[in-house]
Parts: sequence; C-alpha cells; structure tokens
Amino acid sequence: MKIAVIGTGYVGLVSGTCFAETGNYVTCVDIDQTKIDKLSSGTITIYEPGLEKLFAKNLKEGRLSFTTSLAEGIKDAKVVFLALPTPPGEDGSADLKYVLGVADDLGKLLTDYKVIVDKSTVPVGTADKVYAAIAKNYEGEFDVVSNPEFLREGVAVDDFMKPDRVVVGTNSDKAKLIMSELYGPYVRQGNPVIYMDVRSAELTKYAANAFLATKITFMNEIAQMCERLGANVDQVRKGIGTDDRIGKRFLFAGIGYGGSCFPKDVKALYKSAKDVEYNFQILDAVMEVNELQKKHLVKHIFEYFKGDVAGKTFGLWGLAFKPNTDDIREAPALEIIDALVAAGASVKTFDPEAMPNVQKTIGDKVTYEENQYDAVKDADALIIATEWNEFRTPDFDKLDSLLKNKAIFDGRNLFDTDQMRHRHYHYISIGRP
Repeated sequence: MKIAVIGTGYVGLVSGTCFAETGNYVTCVDIDQTKIDKLSSGTITIYEPGLEKLFAKNLKEGRLSFTTSLAEGIKDAKVVFLALPTPPGEDGSADLKYVLGVADDLGKLLTDYKVIVDKSTVPVGTADKVYAAIAKNYEGEFDVVSNPEFLREGVAVDDFMKPDRVVVGTNSDKAKLIMSELYGPYVRQGNPVIYMDVRSAELTKYAANAFLATKITFMNEIAQMCERLGANVDQVRKGIGTDDRIGKRFLFAGIGYGGSCFPKDVKALYKSAKDVEYNFQILDAVMEVNELQKKHLVKHIFEYFKGDVAGKTFGLWGLAFKPNTDDIREAPALEIIDALVAAGASVKTFDPEAMPNVQKTIGDKVTYEENQYDAVKDADALIIATEWNEFRTPDFDKLDSLLKNKAIFDGRNLFDTDQMRHRHYHYISIGRP
C-alpha cells in the first residue's frame, strides 16, 4: 500500500518507518527542508532505540522517501496520516492550526478517494473539523479516521510493531477495510484492532494517558505518606501491584511525570472538560501534585545544606524525562536545575542522549560533562533525575573519592537503602527510609 505521513516528528518518523518495514511504500512530508535533506541522506533526526536500523534498511530499499511537497507526497497514497504537532496553549487547549492548515491544503489537492487519518493526539471533534476543512475545497469522496498512537518513547518501535491494541475510529466500511488491511501484519498474534466511532477514539487517547498519569501521581502521594509514616513505598508497590485489578505497571514513585504526552494530554482533557462545563476534579489534583513532586528533591537538598546552597556544586545524572530518549519536555531535571541555579549553586550534568537538547534550551546555565563520573568530580552531592541503566550499578568506590560529601539525592530510587546505609551515605530517595 502507498502511504503518506505528514509530519516527520517523533510520531511521524516512527510510524512511517514501521509502516515501510511491512512492505508499504511510505512518503513522509515536512515543511522543514533541512530536516528533509538530512532524512533523505540517511541521517535520522530523533533518538529512539531500534529505529535507526529500520530507517536505514527501508530508505536503502526504496520503501521510505521524504519530500517537502504535500502534492508529491499524497499523489498516489491510499492513506494519508496527519502526524502534526498539537502544542498546548496557555489554557491547556490543543492548538490545531497545523492539523487544520494541512487539511485545508489537502482539500485543494485531492483528486480521488483517500483515507485521511488523524494520528496526532487531538481533542474530541477534531475529525469533524478536518472533514469540514477538506470538504470546503473538495467535493469528491474521502473519509477522515481517528487512529491515536500509543507509542512509549524508548520502546516505540516495539509498541508499533507489536501493539497491545490498535484503535480506529470510523463509521465508514470502506475506510475500515483499508485500515484492516494496513494493520493486519501488526496484529497477527491476535491483539485486537478495536473499531469505534470517531469521537470515542479521540477521547480514548486522552483517557489512557490521563489514567496513567493519575496512577503515577497516586503512587507519588503514597510515597509522601510513606516518608511521613516510616513506611517503604517499594513494599507498598509490591503489595498492591500483585493485585491483578491494579497491575504492576506505572506504580514506581519518583519526581513526577514529564515528556511530550502526559503533561499535554492531561491539560488538554481538563480543558475539554471545562469547555463542556464539567469540573474534572481528579485531573486538577493530578496536575497540582505533579508540579509539587518535581520540586520534592530540592526540599531535601536545601534541608541537608541548612537552607544555603550558594557556592555549592551538584552533579546531576539524567536530563531526559525518562531513559532511552533525548526528550526533555517537562523533564523534572530542568525544574531542579532552575531551583539550584537560582539559589546560587552550580550544576554539572551528564545524560547519555539529552545534553544537546538541554544546551539548545538553557545554554550554559549548567556544564555538560563527558561521562557520569566527571559530573560528580568535586561535587558537594549527587542528584539522580533519570533512571538510565548505566546509573544503576556505579563504581561506589570511585564515587567516594570524587564527591566532597557522601550525599546522594535519588529521584528514581535506583539504589538499595541498606546498601547505602552500609556505605555510610546520606541517601535520600522517594518514599523510602
């Protein structure tokens, strides 16, 4: 099948590459000429484990191509995916200008039947707006489908190639047949393609992310209780996670969620509720607690240094909002940096992938080190903000020799508390003794 993917950001590039991997011919379209030139020459523009190999393979075999021309991209395509940014406005609402702008252009270019697919995370009712924008300039037959993505950064290739489920919102039998053919290779083990009406599909993505954000936030509140009551959140997590009504995933306490999806989608769903005069009280609490949780380690740091960190140097391991990605959007590490630098401290950082993005965002507010040990040399304490695997079993003897104080503030609960006690560290983690 010939497919067009409009937008070569995270979702667009992963989707386009993975569709090509099952034999489809995919043309990815973007207005950024520099990005298109890089992609066309074989330079991948995002970090995602496993993607680069598939990208190179399908580019070489001619199943994956790139262009800045929307007309060229959609010319022979049966399905056109809209994988465009929907950035949050100040009130939390999703900005649809890119989606609707492309829809308007599509209406001027269509000459035959195509399935137009909203892949971006969009508010309920967006498909109706896309349909209207196209129909304004095109009187022929077409369908607009909602097909939300459920890709987790760091494991997105596996998520796409072996999905738990595929959600498709459409009332068109013709579109349903095409989408079934397209997704057939990805659900051969029997995982479902769930068909529903368009508005339910649009809401499903927001509901899923908001629920997971709520689950994370609930455990962070339990961690706060553990710290006050002398309990251990790790033990509580195991005690409730073995209940199959609750499940084991998304129960790890930490310093809050971040990234491109959870913060944006929670805010957007909350705003959608307000628009229909419903007070979504749980989400109000989730957003408030998450912002407080991002600053939780900072409170402990100031307590240890008796309220004065001016002139102190901190080593910070991890800048991305989660491991196996270079995404720093809404990353708790940035909140920690802001608080410490504002108080007169210096911060030396290391992250395996995210340092270039941080440097583009905050410049030389911090220093960027070659490795995790350079980041702690002569530092007054170590802060851990991202749970990269390489941070889990460090050389503690080396740490002992490099740190000025044996003090670790661990926002991801990487180390065993008994081990830290045995090594005589002042070790602060989340919700544990």
